[in-house]
Order: sequence, then C-alpha cells, then structure tokens
Amino acid sequence: MFADGRETVSENAVRCENLVKVYNPRGSKAVQAVDGLSFSVVAGTIFGLLGPNGAGKTTTLKILTTLLQPTGGDASVMGFDVRTRPLDVRRRISVVIQETAVELFLSARDNLLTFARFHGVGLPEARRRAQCVLEQFQLGGDADRKVMDLSGGYRRRVQVAKIFMVDTPVVFLDEFSTGMDPILKRSVMDQLRRQAARGRTIILTTQVLSEAEELCDDILIINKGRLLARGDLHALKLLSKDVYEVTMTFDKLPLGIEQELALMDPVRMQVNGNTIGLALRAEEPRVLELVSELARKGHVLRVEVRGASLEDIFVQLLKEP
Repeated sequence: MFADGRETVSENAVRCENLVKVYNPRGSKAVQAVDGLSFSVVAGTIFGLLGPNGAGKTTTLKILTTLLQPTGGDASVMGFDVRTRPLDVRRRISVVIQETAVELFLSARDNLLTFARFHGVGLPEARRRAQCVLEQFQLGGDADRKVMDLSGGYRRRVQVAKIFMVDTPVVFLDEFSTGMDPILKRSVMDQLRRQAARGRTIILTTQVLSEAEELCDDILIINKGRLLARGDLHALKLLSKDVYEVTMTFDKLPLGIEQELALMDPVRMQVNGNTIGLALRAEEPRVLELVSELARKGHVLRVEVRGASLEDIFVQLLKEP
C-alpha cells in the first residue's frame, strides 16, 4: 500500500494471455480485431501500445477496462480477471478512451468533482484537487461553463484532467494529447512521469510516436491484433540496426532529387521546402557515401546523420511481410 492507502502490486499491474476479440463472430463478415495477444505490464511503468489505425489498440484497451468482453483468452488488472471481477477492476482504474464522453450538461468543475466523488474522494478534498487540476489544464476561466459549450480540444482537456482527481493505481489513456497545445502537452507529460515515479501504472496509445519515444519505459507494437515487437526504446532500436536518419538542407533543392531519393528505397522520405529527410537502411559507410553523392548535387547548408527513431522502427516493422 502507498502511504495514502492506494494499492500497489509487486510485479504486473496488467496481464493478457492469448487475448482474442472477434466482432460479429457468427456472421459472414467477422472481424478479428485482437488475435492471440499476450503481454504484461510491470507496475509503476509507462507502457506504450502502438500500431496503425485498425491495429486493435483501442479494442485491447476496452477489454482491459471492462468495456468489451473478450472472445477468448485471459486478461487481468491488478490481479482481477476482467470478465469475472469487472467491478474490482473498475475500482482500480481511471480511463480516457477516445469515445469516452464527458457529462456535457455539467460544468468542467462539476465533471471533475463528480468523477472524484464516484471514486470515493471526500467533497472538501475533491474541491481542493479540482482547483489544482483546473489550473494545471488551463481550464480556470472555463471552470463553470457547461462542457457542451466548450470546443473539442477543451472537452478533451476535461476528460484527461479527471485522472488527476483520483489515486487509482492504473491509468488507461487513448490518444491523450488530442487537441492539446505543445505547452500543455509538455506539462501533462511531466505530470505523467511524476505519477509513474510514485508507483502509478500508465498505459497509453498514441499516433504521435515522438510522445511514446520520450515517455514510455516499455513499448508494444501491434498490427492486425498481433504482436510485432516489444521492448524498451534501446531494445527496439536494435531491430533497426543499420537504419540511419539523414536530414539535408540546400540553399535550393536540386532538380530531380526526389526521384533519385526514391531509387534509394528509403524506409521513409519527406521533402519540406529545401530540406530533405529520409531514413536509409544501409551500413554506415554506405550512408556516408550516399550523403556525399547528394551533397555534390547542390549547395548544402546543413547535414545531420543520426540513428533510427521510433518512427523508423515503426514504419520498417509495418513494411515487413
């Protein structure tokens, strides 16, 4: 137990074994969203569940938060089976799912207070926490406005703000930063790190891979409901040995260079104004040779060569058969 009475778990906060979810299993258009997925999440870590649209991320989160029943396999949160002990699971989690609705007819402040009261927080303490959270999420000026009158981005702030009102040991966040400006997002990311340092387990999905690269202690990449790769950032980068990112800025983009870059079969390529960015799979001497060849085609203002990013790993894994 924490000093404030919150539960801890010695090993895994979340566990899935051969998890399966089939939509319309008896119909002619059955869709297997999760296909034999197995993983566990160590307590007190920030865990990233990544994959392209339709990979099964949100379905997996909905099963773990008892919003969906699995078709097969087992899943538990804090040791409680999501099928047989759903109430025990719900008492120990906070959830921000993309489709989760706030209470539109309540004010931002009352949304926070109601959520805290449902989780057993006393009213004086709930009011104190609400004031702090409203300021943290830059909602002070809108605290007494009905959520239905707020923009989509501000509604999202209210949704995410709820998890800081309670002390549940496990938090599920689906695309938490949607609609947040860079300064607020940075503040929330710092708060998530502090929560994990206190022993709280954070499980998140995101399409912004730089967020996962910066935040996550452990990452699971899935596609079509199946595991593609698993590990911390260092372990995942070993999967992309000999993948390098190259960024070159010219005073004037050489004619026809995009076609030449495409012939190199890059993992990823982007041209923005006079700057080209590409990820190449090749040994380091060959990469430097290619950079020299490109540099001879025009006047280069800046060159940068670095190791693979999480985005490179992600793209490469999805391209592999």
